[in-house]
Amino acid sequence: MPQQKLRLALFGSGRIGQVHARNLADHPDIELALISDPFIEGARTLAAQTGGRAVSDPAEVFAEPGLDGVIIASPTPTHVDLMSQAAAHGLAVLCEKPIDLDITTVLECRDNIREHQVPIMLGFNRRFDPNFKAVRDEVVAGAIGTLEQLTIISRDPAPAPRDYIEASGGIFRDMTIHDLDIARFFIPNIVEVSAVGSALFSADIKSLNDFDTTTTTLRGADGEIVTIINSRHCAYGYDQRIEAFGSTGMLTAGNVSATTVRRYDATGTEQAGPCLPFFLERYAAAYRAELDAFVQAIRAGGTCSPGFDDGVAALVLADAAAESATTGKTVSVVDALR
Repeated sequence: MPQQKLRLALFGSGRIGQVHARNLADHPDIELALISDPFIEGARTLAAQTGGRAVSDPAEVFAEPGLDGVIIASPTPTHVDLMSQAAAHGLAVLCEKPIDLDITTVLECRDNIREHQVPIMLGFNRRFDPNFKAVRDEVVAGAIGTLEQLTIISRDPAPAPRDYIEASGGIFRDMTIHDLDIARFFIPNIVEVSAVGSALFSADIKSLNDFDTTTTTLRGADGEIVTIINSRHCAYGYDQRIEAFGSTGMLTAGNVSATTVRRYDATGTEQAGPCLPFFLERYAAAYRAELDAFVQAIRAGGTCSPGFDDGVAALVLADAAAESATTGKTVSVVDALR
């Protein structure tokens, strides 16, 4: 006899909410029950496309009988309250990063929800990217011996609008935080962070005392070195690459383009089109795999990976990178990550 579908609710009908709503609607094991957004017209438009009932008040979600979980894709300042309420109602949670921009608030949230014992997953979807996951699986299997160096390159095609940047918490908490989680996916025990940043091309970002170009270096407990290279612009698309170098070899995952077609002529060889334009296209498979993992966690009733503590660790590292880039000092995170 087939299992009953899980009934899930979605908070947020913006860009990320739309990704989740379509994946929820397409998933054979899920019923999208409600879409909640105070901007009700957005919720109604999305519900008309994907199913579910549009509501403006989160209380209507928590009053809904028979829910199994929620996905939180609303603005960052709402995350802690919605996550806390969901946990108190016994609902599983998949929350987009970051949990909050303030680490004290995040730690208080962890203390408040710990007693409820519900599955909580953080939206670090790049762990589920088939290419990055394949590299990590090979590293874990010992295919390149002892991992010594990890290089992560992540460049956006263009800066986000000024109002987004202003509320984002800065490049390290908004953009680099994904790469910091991937670093921990490979090397869980990070002990030290150093970073440098510049505002090279965006007047808006410079006026906000933020960086548009950064390099972050992490050191693992066994001496491993991680280098993360970020930029808020990239002329050839959404640049997403990873290189794992070990004692007996190297593994790489390169950019993804729309096709595998390459042109060879008098002007050059192996000429390809630009990379996929942005994260919606590049990580489409990762978002679907993330949702599959969330469903499995609800069914099994176990812990999630990435979980709440992974969100804590990524924010600790992001804060340390921001501190290092501002002060020029290397920051120890040994005590903060205990």
